[in-house]
Amino acid sequence: MNTQYAGFTKRGWILFAIMALVWGITYLFIKEAVDSFSPPAVVSARTLLGGLVLLPFAIRAGALKAAWKCWPWVLAFGLVEMAGPFLLLSHAETQLPSGLTGLLVATVPLFAVLIALFRGDRTVLAPVRLGGLLLGFAGVTVVVAGPGLFPHGPDSAFAIGEILLTALLYAIAPFIIAHKLNDVPSIGTITLALFAIGLGYLPVALLTQHEVPTVRSTVSLLLLGIVCTAIAFVAFFALIREVGPVRAPLFTYVNPIVAIVLGAALLSEPITPGLLIGMPIVLVGCWFAATGGRLRPRASEAAPPL
Repeated sequence: MNTQYAGFTKRGWILFAIMALVWGITYLFIKEAVDSFSPPAVVSARTLLGGLVLLPFAIRAGALKAAWKCWPWVLAFGLVEMAGPFLLLSHAETQLPSGLTGLLVATVPLFAVLIALFRGDRTVLAPVRLGGLLLGFAGVTVVVAGPGLFPHGPDSAFAIGEILLTALLYAIAPFIIAHKLNDVPSIGTITLALFAIGLGYLPVALLTQHEVPTVRSTVSLLLLGIVCTAIAFVAFFALIREVGPVRAPLFTYVNPIVAIVLGAALLSEPITPGLLIGMPIVLVGCWFAATGGRLRPRASEAAPPL
């Protein structure tokens, strides 16, 4: 049994908060971007922009050479974490409300537990941790539940399937990082993967973009590429290396809450009773799932520094 990821450190909680905020904003930016950009154009633009932001730092660190040596796994990570999910999310959000999207993506930690079990990690079955996972998901359900949340029709059903597939892919990606790319400089892996996916989607993006983008969509796409892609992936890799591939996706429980709070603050959307009731449930569930109920990790279980 690998115990190096058994505790959440202070640094882990800081990275967790960054990911909860940054990828909580993502749903809003995607929704705005697909208003006048095609889904392939959104994927290509955000990945190429993210890659361009990180490229000078990757070159300065000499990280691209090390990443290129592991290019099959870097490409696999890019396909699982970026190519599939980014397109699926962009298309699904043309059919689904952001609250439902957040709820379905919040199944990532549950898929991560199943993958860990398949790999032989029985620590995820600890009653406190497993109970925390289920409690957190119940809290997310309370937050986003309401009339009209689950739309009907074949297009909506297909979009729901797209989001669930996205959640599965998001659950797989941290295991690739932790077990195949752990010794590769993270900025090299991220930069190379972003360019591979961005260039791969570029021809489709050019063929499917038929309207002139609005200023609002363009600004959202720029923020999506810089904040929610370049900066987010650097924090994401650091979080996985700090707390492990099973605990890292727990921030997806908090993402829907962040999206709703930002909507209330920036768009004057109402604070619902579900948010007031569900938010504490989510936070308590995440804490139990992340820590196993301990206030601090045991000295022998603390994650190694980067």
